[in-house]
Amino acid sequence: MPDTADIHLFSYGTLQLESVQLASFGRRLDGQPDTLQGYTCTMVEITDPDVLATSGQRFHPIVRRSDHATDEVQGMVFRITAEELAAADRYEVADYQRVQVRLASGLDAWVYVKA
Repeated sequence: MPDTADIHLFSYGTLQLESVQLASFGRRLDGQPDTLQGYTCTMVEITDPDVLATSGQRFHPIVRRSDHATDEVQGMVFRITAEELAAADRYEVADYQRVQVRLASGLDAWVYVKA
């Protein structure tokens, strides 16, 4: 594969599911636990039939920046390729937008937050 896995993607939700990873990326991602600081997590109802079929879940977590720096969201950080990042973009519905953040570990990563 000419596209190297040099992009960090932080997931706090369904992108951690093996079924979603296999459907979106064609492989199970290896990751490590990390923390997104200064954000809180709520749920959003998903109506996109493809995403519902892939995740098997009607409600998905969604994060937004918090007014409290001590708020944090636990998740996993994965190393992915640019092609896989594009696949993640296709999976996420319009409720989400991709932004770059610095995680508690010091890694810079992409994450999907409330649009």
